[in-house]
Amino acid sequence: MRNFHQYLRAMRPHQWIKNLLLFAGILFSRHFTEWNLLLRAFAGFGLFCLLAGAVYILNDLRDVENDRLHPRKKLRPLAARLISPVQALVFALLVAACGLVLSFLLSPAFGWTALLYFVTTMLYSEFFKGVVILDTVLVAAGFVLRAVAGVFVIRIPSGPEIPMTPWFVICVFFLALFIAICKRRHELIHVQNAPNHRQVLEQYTPAFLDQMIAVSTSAAIFSYTLYLIRVYGGDSDEKALKVTLTLPFVIYGMFRYLYLVYRCDEGGEPETLVLKDKPLLLNTLLWLVLLMVLQR
Repeated sequence: MRNFHQYLRAMRPHQWIKNLLLFAGILFSRHFTEWNLLLRAFAGFGLFCLLAGAVYILNDLRDVENDRLHPRKKLRPLAARLISPVQALVFALLVAACGLVLSFLLSPAFGWTALLYFVTTMLYSEFFKGVVILDTVLVAAGFVLRAVAGVFVIRIPSGPEIPMTPWFVICVFFLALFIAICKRRHELIHVQNAPNHRQVLEQYTPAFLDQMIAVSTSAAIFSYTLYLIRVYGGDSDEKALKVTLTLPFVIYGMFRYLYLVYRCDEGGEPETLVLKDKPLLLNTLLWLVLLMVLQR
């Protein structure tokens, strides 16, 4: 296919970083040293990247006329007329079909979760992204489905038992909700003609979003703490106490993110913010290393 790199651009690979959440299952289940499970986690990550890319192309096909009026989105391949809409549609459907078939072959439970993710994302784009509050809740639900898929993909008949606690799901949900609301706040305040960029923004106010951010921040930190106690407290109180040493890194990370949102006018592209901000990136890496060491 000619201009394949343009089709790849249309899949927005820079946003595939969101799918790293699929590795949360193997990280918190303490099986990240088992290569067969780690390879399955990488396979799941790749398949979700295919599905996400297909969704981005389908979204661009639907919004192509509006994107041509946007200063940044007009550079996207479809809006810039660098690829054919018909060929883009065929390409997206083929990619989605391949991703779903391979997902079911990898694991039926993983396949159903991938299908639910694809359907939920399409329903959000088509019907619910203009519904106030529900728009951010569904975005957070998409992240939860990524995390759940990451657990299902490493469950194999002959392998170890890998539980999925409610606190794991709740923690992921509130953290994703926190990020989604911060993004809405950035768009509302810093994007010119914000309702034209995203119609639902006319139903939000900065004060309302600030209240939502405060609730989701507290809930994310609280649920992470309870998750650590619930999971590692079963081993021993001493082990649970050790793992809670990661809590200050989580608190710093969320407060640093809030600093970037409120003081540095960031938050519009959360998928790249962690990589751009060195203190946030260093804190994330230290949290990851410390968690892996303390779990051993």
